[in-house]
Amino acid sequence: MATQKGGVGKTSTTVNLAAGLALAGARVLTVDLDPQAQAGTAVGVNLAGEDQLARSLGWILQARLQGMKMSLENIWFDRSDLLDEWEDAGSLHLLACEESTMTAAQDLIHKKGFQATPILRRMLMEVESDFDFVVIDTPPAVSSLSATALAAADFVITVCVPEYPALKGAAATRGTVRYVKDRTTGECDPQYLGAVLNRSNPPSRWKAQEVNIRNGMLDADLLPFQTDIRQDNRISDSFAYGIPAVIRFANHTPGKMYSELMGQIVERMQLPAQKWQTPERIESEGADE
Repeated sequence: MATQKGGVGKTSTTVNLAAGLALAGARVLTVDLDPQAQAGTAVGVNLAGEDQLARSLGWILQARLQGMKMSLENIWFDRSDLLDEWEDAGSLHLLACEESTMTAAQDLIHKKGFQATPILRRMLMEVESDFDFVVIDTPPAVSSLSATALAAADFVITVCVPEYPALKGAAATRGTVRYVKDRTTGECDPQYLGAVLNRSNPPSRWKAQEVNIRNGMLDADLLPFQTDIRQDNRISDSFAYGIPAVIRFANHTPGKMYSELMGQIVERMQLPAQKWQTPERIESEGADE
């Protein structure tokens, strides 16, 4: 999950899709590459104190970049207990981060240049048999960490909200994906999968800006998904509980929205792009200013 605009709900989308996949029976690993470490908070993991730093993905990235053989299995957190009430659920694991160690890793990746960009992909390939899906949360800015995340991905999804700056950030991310293969000399070749419209309003409350953003996503070839995530305080409030909204409210609107979106994402992963379905263009006449 990537975007060059902060504040659009990238982390909440990441953790809820990961948790939704786990609820559906998949073995899921969430990777927190954002130094703010909000993905960890969303599933109840916070690295505090020096004794916890050794379990930071940032620390392991530094070690690997300096030639030390470090295993991811020794640092990830098993949060499958969040799924205990659900029969036939899969598993949910987290590679957590902490600000100082992740910032240091970012500096080291930048210093070593493009040859270091595939480092995370190489590490994840070592544990690919342990998981069905790996979902990565990225920093909301152009950086060596965001480049590392794109290089690690097989598929890239961007997030937008009904605001003009967010549309620009999503389009920039869409363009960046095209250059990953060349910049990694063919080792990494992520496929752009589409854009999620987050914090949207029901059609009865659409104003001109939201209509323009929806149409703009089509014009910018962002390939928006048919299901968007409506504004719902239960999604953001769930951070305080360390339990994603898709689990807390699985049978209510948040759970149903993410489940529908998840199905469309998995479908696109399996189909050629020419068969993907996107929303229809909206006539803007009558929309409130």
